[in-house]
Amino acid sequence: MSRIGESATVGVARRADELKRAGRDIVDLSAGEPDFPSPPAAVRGAQAALDAGFTKYTQSSGTPELRAHLAAMYNDLYGTLWSVGHGVVTVGAKTALYHLAVALFEPGTEVVLPSPCWVSFTAQVSLLGAEPVTVATSREDGFRIHAAPLLDAVTDKTRAILVNSPCNPTGGVLGAEDLRVLAEACAERGILLISDETYERFVYEGEHASAAALAADYPETVVVVSSFSKTWAMTGWRIGWVFGPAAVIKAVAALQSHSTSNPTSFAMAGALTALMDCEDDVQRMLAEYRARRELVIPRLCSIPGVSCSPPSGTFYAFPHVEACEAEGGSIRLAERLLEEAGVALVPGAAFGADEHLRLSFAASRETLERGLDRLAAALAV
Repeated sequence: MSRIGESATVGVARRADELKRAGRDIVDLSAGEPDFPSPPAAVRGAQAALDAGFTKYTQSSGTPELRAHLAAMYNDLYGTLWSVGHGVVTVGAKTALYHLAVALFEPGTEVVLPSPCWVSFTAQVSLLGAEPVTVATSREDGFRIHAAPLLDAVTDKTRAILVNSPCNPTGGVLGAEDLRVLAEACAERGILLISDETYERFVYEGEHASAAALAADYPETVVVVSSFSKTWAMTGWRIGWVFGPAAVIKAVAALQSHSTSNPTSFAMAGALTALMDCEDDVQRMLAEYRARRELVIPRLCSIPGVSCSPPSGTFYAFPHVEACEAEGGSIRLAERLLEEAGVALVPGAAFGADEHLRLSFAASRETLERGLDRLAAALAV
């Protein structure tokens, strides 16, 4: 446990909640949590399952019905050859990634991943005694993820390349051509390409490039992780999934049978309804996120000492803030902004970029305007 600490995003949210409970007016732009309610049809689907008594254990890998519909989705969209046996429904995408880490990583192995990156990637790798090898992306090109530098970091100790596109916290993406180069090289070297696509629907420029499109060509190489949390605003339901090579999925299923037993039965029923019947809800939410992005980026760039490229994906802005250096780093600046200005942001240091702050625009436009007003006033001091 000495290898890891509390998730920085969880820590900021916890402190913001403490201040709120003490009566402070806090504008919380830290959490990666949609402010929309879960789709009503999904809620009704879960309620119907409860009413029907669907409250017992299920198969440890999740209900066959949900896995079958997820496999069919990938087969229809990307030409995969996945079946029920190629996937596991997990307690959120985070658990899918953790089970993959337990199954695959150990002392003496390495995992290559782009940086800045989500806080739990490096923590999970380190917890298993493996070495996270981070490869810098650049704000000059919008933190785009390129294949060549990742492959340059591969050694004979590398067990996997782990990518997250669109990327939390930067919004950077990995293009289809670079993705194919990675998959081909990983296949040649006998390592896995693990693609966390939790934000796959949050793409503002061009089309999302999914590793699933390469699974038929590289069936022993490509692993895809995703979740209902962001796209369908179902964070508290804790339903994610992983699809990939049969041997990898068998290992994840075995781990899940000893850890969580199975995801919550009636939550999976609601998730199946979301997958089948809630596309209109998704489209409405995505349109609002796009409008919020158009609001947030110009406002940030109007603040002296702040620059921010429009994120290509996700619902995060990742501005470069000159005041981070003057304050002694992003952690101290984020603390001051929370305690004195009442606006909660996540320090970039948590993601490997100490001159940045992460701002979530998964909040109403009114809330965003209030938070941006406070941020501008605090940074003008």
